[in-house]
Amino acid sequence: MTRLGGTILALIVLAVIGFASMLSFGPSAPRRVAREEVTDIGPVQPPPSSRVLMIPVAGVPAGQLVDTWGQSRAGGARSHEAIDIMAPGNTPVVAAGRGTIEKLFHSEAGGITLYVRSPDRRWSHYYAHLAGYAPGIHEGQKVERGTLLGFVGDTGNAGAGNTHLHFGVSRMTPDARWHEGVPINPYPLLAGKRKVR
Repeated sequence: MTRLGGTILALIVLAVIGFASMLSFGPSAPRRVAREEVTDIGPVQPPPSSRVLMIPVAGVPAGQLVDTWGQSRAGGARSHEAIDIMAPGNTPVVAAGRGTIEKLFHSEAGGITLYVRSPDRRWSHYYAHLAGYAPGIHEGQKVERGTLLGFVGDTGNAGAGNTHLHFGVSRMTPDARWHEGVPINPYPLLAGKRKVR
């Protein structure tokens, strides 16, 4: 075969391959784009940041949250160090962030409670006044954002019929125990106004 014939044959093969790829994928088939590559318009539903907490009560939008941090409790004897998320009894309560269930605890004040420790052990999420735990929930269990933990209730000192989730966030040192830590206001974290640092 002459050099010219070989070149023509190579061009024909390339043309056939190009035509076949157009038939397979179409001339305007989008290439798969990693979410990190989307910069101008962003994905339609951006993935939730691992540093912004998910609202831990199913179906409650951010606009419905009320900042109850610092409100007076027990006739002024103490200050509220959490946010109360109002919802009907037995509404699903889900993990606000990734972590490990560190403690299942029943207390006079919190009723049926649950503590989730973040993977870096710097944060604790506190869920109180639950009606009960989700089936199979146990201490030491790893959870992801959105894992079903339990159900909204009125146990402890919530008051009969006053169904809500008392949700607290505490900054922890890695060696602190489940009930230790410094409470911070969860409202800005849940409302998307601030990120966990």
